[in-house]
Amino acid sequence: MNKVSVDIDQIEEKSRAALVRHGAAPWIAAEVAKAVRKAEATGNVICGLYYLESYCLQLASGRVKGDVEPEVKVTRAAAVEVDAKLGFAQPAFARGIGTALKQARENGSCVFAVRHSHTCTSLGYFTEQIADAGLIGIGFTNASRIVSPPGGKQAVLGTNPIAMSVPAKDGGLALQFDQSTSAVALGKITMAAAAGEEIPLGWAVDADGNPTTDPHAAIKGSLVSTGGYKGWGFGLMTEVLAAAVTGSVNSLDVVGLKVKDGPPHDLGQFYFLVDPTVFAGDVFFERIARVADAVNAQEGARLPGANRALMDQIKLDRALWNKVQELAG
Repeated sequence: MNKVSVDIDQIEEKSRAALVRHGAAPWIAAEVAKAVRKAEATGNVICGLYYLESYCLQLASGRVKGDVEPEVKVTRAAAVEVDAKLGFAQPAFARGIGTALKQARENGSCVFAVRHSHTCTSLGYFTEQIADAGLIGIGFTNASRIVSPPGGKQAVLGTNPIAMSVPAKDGGLALQFDQSTSAVALGKITMAAAAGEEIPLGWAVDADGNPTTDPHAAIKGSLVSTGGYKGWGFGLMTEVLAAAVTGSVNSLDVVGLKVKDGPPHDLGQFYFLVDPTVFAGDVFFERIARVADAVNAQEGARLPGANRALMDQIKLDRALWNKVQELAG
């Protein structure tokens, strides 16, 4: 496939320009473009430029609002909410995170809700910011329904990811994971369909509830939870926190995330912020180091997110990069 090498700064700048050109306020476009940049720099292609065209088309159609000012409230001690007002999740998080960090440091922990937002794509992008500030960040969000319950065939939940970022004693990340509660992210199914490739058994079932390796049949059917009932339970937990607690929409009622027209996503994200030293002091870091040492002693093993290197140059499909430049004008 025809590839082109693109500097990560160019990816951010072209993404920002495309969003502004389609109706986003400059500061909002800048926040979303930073998230696109980070996704591409970490190799998380499903959460990067893969979403840019849909962002632009939905700005133009009004499905996402690009010029709203998120509203931040401290509803109770150690409880912070941001109403995204049907705009992007990234600028809403940016407006509220400073207040949430302050509350967590004063109280030992804080719950932080972003309500009524567009899809946030990569949850780890947000929990990592919490860890960079020295706190544990745990995040939850839901998405359009695509996961059926064990034994069923009708989708009820989204991929409903969970992310956790843990700070290292001297700054940066000790560990981080960001994973869907479905067997796989929906984007991997759609990318396989576009590439004409099969998917592994165990990812999805067809419309009749039968396991399938056909990504097109999977899209017409549903994904399954990772680990069966265990993953289904984590998906339900995420639905409770991200939809019910924030008062945002259920996965059942979300129209496809990349569809140009339709109602706003109206999704929620829910975060726990925890001061890692609130009970144990620096013993916390000793306990994390104990686990890290045991993992690192095994050749080829590492804690998730540890020692991660960011890429400065990205190999992109030429057609995708041409589309980005077209969107940017």
